[in-house]
Amino acid sequence: MKIHFIAIGGSAMHNLALALAQKGYTITGSDDAIFEPSLSRLKKQGIAPDQLGWFPSKITADLDAVILGMHAHSDNPELRRAKELNLKIYSYPEFLYEQSKNKTRVVIAGSHGKTTITSMILHVLNYHHVDVDFMVGAQLEGFDTMVKLTDHNEFMVLEGDEYLSSPIDLRSKFLLYQPNIALISGIAWDHINVFSTFETYKQQFISFVSSVSQGGALIYNEEDKEVVDVVEQSNNYIKKFPYHTPGYAIRDEKVYLQTSEGELQLSLFGRHNLLNLEGARLVCNQIGIQNEEFYEAIISFKGASQRLEKIYETKDYIVYKDFAHAPSKVLATVKAVKENFSHKRLVACLELHTYSSLNPEFLKQYKYSLEEADEAIVFYSEEALKIKRMEPISEELIKNSFKKSGLKVFSDSISLEKYLKEIDKTNSVFLMMSSGNYGGINLNSIFK
Repeated sequence: MKIHFIAIGGSAMHNLALALAQKGYTITGSDDAIFEPSLSRLKKQGIAPDQLGWFPSKITADLDAVILGMHAHSDNPELRRAKELNLKIYSYPEFLYEQSKNKTRVVIAGSHGKTTITSMILHVLNYHHVDVDFMVGAQLEGFDTMVKLTDHNEFMVLEGDEYLSSPIDLRSKFLLYQPNIALISGIAWDHINVFSTFETYKQQFISFVSSVSQGGALIYNEEDKEVVDVVEQSNNYIKKFPYHTPGYAIRDEKVYLQTSEGELQLSLFGRHNLLNLEGARLVCNQIGIQNEEFYEAIISFKGASQRLEKIYETKDYIVYKDFAHAPSKVLATVKAVKENFSHKRLVACLELHTYSSLNPEFLKQYKYSLEEADEAIVFYSEEALKIKRMEPISEELIKNSFKKSGLKVFSDSISLEKYLKEIDKTNSVFLMMSSGNYGGINLNSIFK
């Protein structure tokens, strides 16, 4: 097959391009900006665009398909040309469904935890040499790409995102997968720029449960009342398996999981991660992995990239980096670190970077999310607000929203970097939470 990618440089898009090139497809693509490591990986495979920009001449009648990324706009010149030629245009999730429609599809959904749960499942399957196709939103240890597609594997494991499919397909991505086995980890309002009310956001999950194949399985977090409500509303003829946080103990900053196989020391920590682990176990059961096999494999799971990822450690301090940005994720991550390192001073630094987190109305959702930090810092870039064409926000608004005593607010990356360099780091754990890069701050210069 000959396939062209419009906006090939995105994290998900370039991984799909690599997977299809490895499958033997002829791949071309365009983008107006491609950053590392995407650019180097595309070059290594020989499919990086020769120059940046959009070129309608690349859209030819002999293309079998065009895959449209969210980074492109609906008036993209290559997209217009593809429409003129009546070419088949797929969104990213639509194409993944086409590649997996004859397989057993496992879809992991939820406002938080879906990347970690998907990563846990893939780690366990890889440990036991169970070969599956997959798509996951983070780079995993032991895996070359975030997407794998074959013609022979029985299962496809997909991280199910509720965000829009493409600029011309405004359905949530996970509604296109039609899972045989599904999981919902939690529901907490996100993507306010697309889902303007919580009810609209929650409706996506109601529709997702309806999309599970009849006779299929739904695994769900029974500790989340919104998830329970969605599941109880469903009349879909499916098997339902609830899960909750398992028993565990913390000794000397190590987590011990209590199981029917005895107590197991884990390489990860955090109550939310143990909850994720239970969901992953039930999914693996559905795939054919027994509990003892699951536990044998999961003890070596260290986490997905940028999900409570330890980046530095000295005799005085430890630094963790986390992708947390939504209020529920921030709250869970801060609690996890404080619980595990109860005898250390916790310095939590959050960057407000997304459309939702920079919205004055949505900021109220962060109330008390940093409460358990001994010192809390919030950073936002005034330049990011200008790029997103959003109104300025004040330090006072942020402090009133978080309700955290002593909260420090920075909008200048140089001042933040100087503060973090000079802060007393003795017996401390630093939690750096962001889906951005703190305005280009070099964490090496601060902590290494």
